[in-house]
Amino acid sequence: MPTTTHDPTGPDRYGADVLAGDWRARGRRTIPKVEAARDLVVELAADGYVGAVVGLDKQHVVLEDRFGRKRLFPLGHGFLIDGGAVELVRPAPTAPTGRVRTASGSFAVESRQARVALPSRIFVEGRHDAELVEKIWGADLRVEGVVVEYLEGVDVLGGVLDEFRPGPGRLVGVLVDHLVAGSKEQRIADAAMRGPHGAHVLVVGHPFIDIWQAVKPARLGRDAWPVIPRGTSWKHGVCAAFGWPHAEQADIARAWQRILGQVRGYGDLEPALLGRVEELIDFVTAPASR
Repeated sequence: MPTTTHDPTGPDRYGADVLAGDWRARGRRTIPKVEAARDLVVELAADGYVGAVVGLDKQHVVLEDRFGRKRLFPLGHGFLIDGGAVELVRPAPTAPTGRVRTASGSFAVESRQARVALPSRIFVEGRHDAELVEKIWGADLRVEGVVVEYLEGVDVLGGVLDEFRPGPGRLVGVLVDHLVAGSKEQRIADAAMRGPHGAHVLVVGHPFIDIWQAVKPARLGRDAWPVIPRGTSWKHGVCAAFGWPHAEQADIARAWQRILGQVRGYGDLEPALLGRVEELIDFVTAPASR
């Protein structure tokens, strides 16, 4: 038998290795990923529903059809663009350009640590108030060194002030819900301002029954907050009107997180709240000569 030698530079007599490379992917259809940018129009493959992207969360996309009706769908596969299948994904975060603004609309202070807490304080009525203030003004308050605490009801304000002992350089700002003429809240606020600590205390309020109402209803896809009859728990009544669970306190807590999750910045809040919080921040960060 003649001896043969293999020439590595010559043609491959045996062909390529069929197992080389990603052989499983050969012939498989590749579905492109498309970012779910606002106003992108897509079709649902399952039923032909067509809508434009109007909202996103971590796992879902909100589509609005030409009649203004909105539907919620999981991100991922099952969508068409111009008849072709696509996978909808969250848009990649973009690097900020220029000076960055905080949720309150002020310019973020770069390379500056939070200041040691001032003796002064801002008090709000409840946990939900504190969470909303933190979400919008938290960055500003940390830079200024202002701590926000909640009272668990305005009725305890007098006792809290007596214990805190406001004075020069130790100022107290208070945000009160439903501060309207002739209300119980107005009488308590007036007493605090006329009391022994009044020179170092500022009590302001918004007209809303609850801090929930300070969120613009459009953020929840509503034209207005519902009117709840007297004698009905306001938060329970709101949940019932919106068709949300409300049998247990845990349901109310989840409802608030749902509302808070829709708040992106100061533009999602009513001006009647914005001005009052800014006023309190200015008051408690004033020079210590007061």
